[in-house]
Amino acid sequence: MPDVKLRQARPGDEAALTALSLRSKQSNGYDDAFMAACREELTVTPDHLARGEHWVAEAGELCGYGWLLANQQARTGEVCALFVEPTWKRKGIGRVLWQKLLARAKEQGLAMLHLDADPYAVPFYEAQGLRITGTSPSGSVPGREIPLMQIDL
Repeated sequence: MPDVKLRQARPGDEAALTALSLRSKQSNGYDDAFMAACREELTVTPDHLARGEHWVAEAGELCGYGWLLANQQARTGEVCALFVEPTWKRKGIGRVLWQKLLARAKEQGLAMLHLDADPYAVPFYEAQGLRITGTSPSGSVPGREIPLMQIDL
């Protein structure tokens, strides 16, 4: 695996993280109409960066992005985003980002993580120890249900 550095996202990263998220999602085979429906949900805003932890993976270029949002009161966390640049997929970037989010969740004393998974990403998440616990309504496409996954920490 290449030398990957992780850092927290900074103000000004929003456009690059949005573009990466859109490219990553579309690389799963979604058409332009589907991607247009997802654009708002996948847009990273300054408000997003102000909530939770946003981790960026770089290896000479931006290659991945993950967002952990903790609920300390409930001792749970949500992985709101985990995207890998298509040219970096299957090179360990997703696993490195996942391990960082998992470590941060444990450091914060969280007891469980959950996420709404893209159906194409389910095998990756299952390999990381998550299990499907139900479905969630898509944030972008009315009537579409996506897998809800969780891991106990």
